[in-house]
Amino acid sequence: MIDYVTLGTNDLDRAVAFYDALLGELGASQIMNDGRIVIWARQLGVGMLGVCKPHDGRPATVGNGVMAGLAAGSREKVDAVHAKALSLGASDEGAPGPRGSGAFYVGYFRDLDGNKLCAFHVG
Repeated sequence: MIDYVTLGTNDLDRAVAFYDALLGELGASQIMNDGRIVIWARQLGVGMLGVCKPHDGRPATVGNGVMAGLAAGSREKVDAVHAKALSLGASDEGAPGPRGSGAFYVGYFRDLDGNKLCAFHVG
């Protein structure tokens, strides 16, 4: 149902470098960059993630309780994406591991602007 998510940033160049490297781990690349918003995807129109400077010109802030999930495809890829995020300067919000019944495997982190994300695999 959700086609894309955008996250605010106060330093677009820094955010783009972070997400180029991080989302490259998942096979995604930039599909749009207009200087205010940059969007990545594996293919156009399916599971896109963007970072942007807020349109209203005010500083970007983190939404309490907001999180974007990145489908990793395997437990090993969850581990790799989580490790990549931390190596790029993200902060750890929960090491990769099984949650709930064990079928949900997830690692949590915050990007350079404090936005919360996770890499996950179900199965």
